[in-house]
Amino acid sequence: MQTLSQLISEASETPLPYHFGCQLQKCVQRLTKSQKPYHELELVDASGTGSLKVWNNHPQFHEASALKPGAFLSIEGTFTKNQYGLDAQDWKWAHLSEDAREEILLGDPELKAKQSEDWDTIEKLCSELSDPRLHSLCNTFIKEFGERFRRAAAARKNHHARRGGLTEHVAQMMSTATAVCVAYPQLNKDLLITAVLFHDSGKLWENNYPAQDFHQTYNLHAEALGHISLGIELVNKLWGDIEKEHGADWKLIAPPSANVKIHLLHMIASHHGQLDYGSPVVPKTPEAFALHYIDNLDAKMEMCELAYAESNKLAPQISEKRFPLPGNLISPLKKYDKNNF
Repeated sequence: MQTLSQLISEASETPLPYHFGCQLQKCVQRLTKSQKPYHELELVDASGTGSLKVWNNHPQFHEASALKPGAFLSIEGTFTKNQYGLDAQDWKWAHLSEDAREEILLGDPELKAKQSEDWDTIEKLCSELSDPRLHSLCNTFIKEFGERFRRAAAARKNHHARRGGLTEHVAQMMSTATAVCVAYPQLNKDLLITAVLFHDSGKLWENNYPAQDFHQTYNLHAEALGHISLGIELVNKLWGDIEKEHGADWKLIAPPSANVKIHLLHMIASHHGQLDYGSPVVPKTPEAFALHYIDNLDAKMEMCELAYAESNKLAPQISEKRFPLPGNLISPLKKYDKNNF
């Protein structure tokens, strides 16, 4: 089977045969401009999300109204993509068997291999931290929450909005932070790497997936507090637990532990960069500015990649605007190749 993201990126006005497995997020009944009913299926798999319309002349139109959120489906047919999104002809769906469902939950092998490498990057960079307080904090977090972390998305939409997306986002940010610290050696690398790990740690509750599901859950704590507040609370809790064991040793370390913690908490609190973007405080340290821009850069690179793959082409080299990017995208310039003559 192929993946949903492959279909969305490869589909065009030319009909394309495709077969993929996915999970139904929800089925919504809508009306066309001529008041004819149709169903819109919101679908998800390990690679991402998409939607598909079931028109009222489809043989399974009436069956669609009985579909329950969470159902695992096999979808096969001929697909096209236009300005309104995916469309299909001569297509059908069936419920997946238990074995096929388990295979779908394992995800696309290529994506899973990448996420495994990304997790190795996170563990490696955290293990190399020289500040014993930040080293203990990161390793304790990874041991206690690693499995949950690897299931989480970085968002519900826009960027890395898939199972394991948070691992991809954080690993890339850590790699970027490492490079930035080479260009700006005055930055506290241990602090920046730690803040990258924890900046979205509240999304372990805000954007998480159950072990056997592709549907992001909703959580009372996440809805009531948001991921920034949860991240601050989590760091305070872990720090307090570790300090009970190592506090006496930490008193001999400079800078003081209280200063290290408050700088880390400030970075988590300010990483959205602006008060109107949800941060309770704006960045006020070099590391806080660096974290904000590294986070924003990685999100924008992912948004561009998705837009190139999924948006309609308005003209050669021009792709239709995809929210929240500010305008239509121009195709990137290919790298110079001295052998290409």
